[in-house]
Amino acid sequence: MKKEICTDLDRLEADVAVLGVPYDMGIQYRSGTNQGPECIRAGSKLTAFTNDDGVYDPDRDEMFLDSRWRIVDCGDADIVHGDLEQSFRNIEESVRKIVARGAIPVVMGGDHSITIPVVRALDSLGPVCVVQIDAHLDWCDERAGQKLGQGSPMRRLSEMKHVNGMAQVGIRGLGSSMKSDFEAARAYGSVIISARDVKKKGIDYALSQIPPAERYYITYDIDGTDPALVTGTGTPSAGGLDYYEINDLLYGITKKGEVVGFDLVEVAPQYDPSGYTGIFAARMMIEFMGYILKSKER
Repeated sequence: MKKEICTDLDRLEADVAVLGVPYDMGIQYRSGTNQGPECIRAGSKLTAFTNDDGVYDPDRDEMFLDSRWRIVDCGDADIVHGDLEQSFRNIEESVRKIVARGAIPVVMGGDHSITIPVVRALDSLGPVCVVQIDAHLDWCDERAGQKLGQGSPMRRLSEMKHVNGMAQVGIRGLGSSMKSDFEAARAYGSVIISARDVKKKGIDYALSQIPPAERYYITYDIDGTDPALVTGTGTPSAGGLDYYEINDLLYGITKKGEVVGFDLVEVAPQYDPSGYTGIFAARMMIEFMGYILKSKER
């Protein structure tokens, strides 16, 4: 995006702070998401803008991200390879500093387990409703002895006291979770909106099912998108949401309440020789930043 860089988070001055988390120690299938932040940054060059008036969205006939808003790239969290717990502590500390400086954390993964320390760091903000866009439920209590892997983040989030609601959108596919995981998620109170529901009933239906809340955190797994559009992920699942469905969902959430942060995870560029997955992910990230900040102007 050609934005300024600030790696000293104690001196951060920004409205939005973008943080990379090149981590894939939670991977339980195909690796490579540690290259996600670099891929998304490279993809953002296509959508870079320098005009102080911002960027024009012809679909909505609105200007977004004008010069009143300061977006800063904070580099990458310190990942200690082979040390999951220390890496999680470093991720959490980085996000806590961003929040303490009054900025909105925008986090680029990395596998989906990184959402655990990111959301843990939001406890000072008060109750938060989490909205997940994903092909998979991610509600395993453990898989292969791992309780902090990419198959478990939503269950771990449900155990956090400041997470007071949850919606999971785009869920689909055989074997993404056991039946007991779906039962446990529903017993917790999570609203599960399948990809088929979105296709049949539309985004307005999906938005109406998301629990009302004062604050939202969004976690977007790129495999929630139809893999016919983006192939650069380690766990593709046939079907899925298209660009306009995800775009309208993100835009609609900003009208339901305050979005206090979001992450975009599971980009694995080696599975997409075209490089389009990074371009797509960067565009979604930039557009969502625009929608969040536009909601503050209203």
